[in-house]
Amino acid sequence: MTKREEITLSELQEKIGKSIENSLPGRYWVRAETGEVKIHTGGHCYMELIERKQEGGLLAAKVQSVIWSSTFRMLRPYFETTTGRSLGKGIQILVCVQVQYSPLYGLSLVVTDIDPSFTIGEQELARQKTIQRLKEEGMFEVNSSLEIPPLPRNIAVISSVNAAGFRDFMNHTAENDYGFRFNIALFAAPMQGDTAPAGIIQALEKIAASTDTYDLVMIIRGGGSAQDLICFDDYDLAVNIAQFPLPVITGIGHDHDYHIADMVAHTNVKTPTAAADFLLELFIQEEQHLNYLAGRVASALRARFASEETATERQVRRIKEALKRLVREEEHKLELLEKRALLATPLHILERGYSIALKEGKKITSASQVSEGDRITLVVAHGIIDCTVNSKRDE
Repeated sequence: MTKREEITLSELQEKIGKSIENSLPGRYWVRAETGEVKIHTGGHCYMELIERKQEGGLLAAKVQSVIWSSTFRMLRPYFETTTGRSLGKGIQILVCVQVQYSPLYGLSLVVTDIDPSFTIGEQELARQKTIQRLKEEGMFEVNSSLEIPPLPRNIAVISSVNAAGFRDFMNHTAENDYGFRFNIALFAAPMQGDTAPAGIIQALEKIAASTDTYDLVMIIRGGGSAQDLICFDDYDLAVNIAQFPLPVITGIGHDHDYHIADMVAHTNVKTPTAAADFLLELFIQEEQHLNYLAGRVASALRARFASEETATERQVRRIKEALKRLVREEEHKLELLEKRALLATPLHILERGYSIALKEGKKITSASQVSEGDRITLVVAHGIIDCTVNSKRDE
């Protein structure tokens, strides 16, 4: 019986590892989809790389991969800043890997680089770079810092003459239920294709030549494919919108569309019809504000009238009470005067026992006015007494 050659499991694994690594010594750019992604507390990133069959979506291949912490510290912010998303499950990626085989953990791929442009596409990558450039130049807050007039009636519109979106905008503004009227001037420009950015910039320059004529600018275009609307991600167009001296309102595409032109504009709305609603809403809000102020004024006047009426009623009551007191005081004075007058009358004096002496109808005030034998009359309280002077004494 021949002797069998025996080796340990670890020795076999080492042979497998050396065989694989020797046959695949370099690095490879691999297209794959991310499966589970886990970030270790030590900073390493472990993730599954998978490939699906075109029909049915079943797995065609799967392998474990790792990004060591020293590499992950550099790749992570690069990927997230460029793509605008975190590295997670279900992302299509292009990674540079080196094949590694461990006797303990088996086959794995060590990720040494990642190309975020594959994940987002070259077009989106260019868009992200434009956004980043505009942010660094401070263009995102320039136009939005301008104030929209309370009642903007004079509107410069940049659109295509025969565009359905422009017709929708005009119909919506003209046929509003509130009777608001606007002065709208169209500045025609191509709204898709390579010539669109330059054409829109030219329209903006025409408007800028007479900025006193207009209150704000609206750039409107109806919906279209993503490729049709890519012109609104142009850097030069974005800079012109951001630095324009009037507020710029954009209404481009469908509800889900959002372009760089929208980002740098004063306000962006979803569609041309929404742009018309934006205008109408400014007037509706102003009308509501005026109605509110009118109500406040009316309420204040009612309160003032009520206050003045109350004050007048109080004043009238005070005057009446003062007059009553005055009348009572005067009546009291008259009573006192009447009593004094009564006390001073001759009859009252006579009642007190006094009398009045008369000679031939004339009042006698001195004894020298009569002689013995003269006849005099004494007037007392309750009658008249005829007397003869028998004697007299002069003082």
